[in-house]
Amino acid sequence: MGLDRKTAAEFSFLLAVPTMFVATGYDVFKHRHEFNFENWNLLLVGFTTAFISALIAVKWFLNFIKNHSFIPFGIYRIVVGVLFLLASVAGFIRFS
Repeated sequence: MGLDRKTAAEFSFLLAVPTMFVATGYDVFKHRHEFNFENWNLLLVGFTTAFISALIAVKWFLNFIKNHSFIPFGIYRIVVGVLFLLASVAGFIRFS
């Protein structure tokens, strides 16, 4: 679509934020009767830790893609996909 790699990556990360927020909110809402005070503290610590580590990872990734292409990532995804398909056909993995 004419965008550079950095802009496309930023867009995909920004697109993921509301999706993850809604999915987490729905899961917490579904299991709200199971939460006590200690669970809310654990959820807050987990959220904070995940948020900080995600910021670091996204910043590193955006700097990485400024100088590198997505070709190694594409090759990796194809190889892993083929390995999973072969393992599934051979009966090592069941996807049900």
